[in-house]
Formats: sequence, C-alpha cells, structure tokens
Amino acid sequence: MDIIRASNIPLSTNQQPGDAVIPAPRTEVVSQWKVACDGSEALEMGHPRVWLAISPQTGFVDCGYCDKRFVIDPAAGADH
Repeated sequence: MDIIRASNIPLSTNQQPGDAVIPAPRTEVVSQWKVACDGSEALEMGHPRVWLAISPQTGFVDCGYCDKRFVIDPAAGADH
C-alpha cells in the first residue's frame, strides 16, 4: 500500500494562463495588485474576508472561496 504524503503532492495556485478553461462565475477588473474578497456579491451568505495578490505573470487571481476572478486593468501599470 502506497502512503500519500503532503510532500509528494505538488501545490498549485491554479494561475497558469492555460488552466483558465472553465470561466469564473464572476469577474472584476481592478486597478490594484492586491484585492480583498468577502463574497458579499454572492447569493450565499458570503465568506471570511481574504486578501489576494494578483500574479504579474498571469494578470489575475481567483478567490479560493467563491471563485470570483480579479483581473488587473492593463492601464494599472507594473507597480505591484
């Protein structure tokens, strides 16, 4: 029997541009590289507020709770 250990499982933030196969349920274009999400726009009760950093390589970040996607505005500049 094989034992699965956390060190054997690769961690991923799922932010590779090619991984964006399924469209996000909600997308917001933002001008800041760090954003907060609390799920308040969702039909559910929301979720704890989390702070997310947009990756300069992909230009977006997805909330792990509600899957909302935050996309950086191309006019925002590289100040992150």
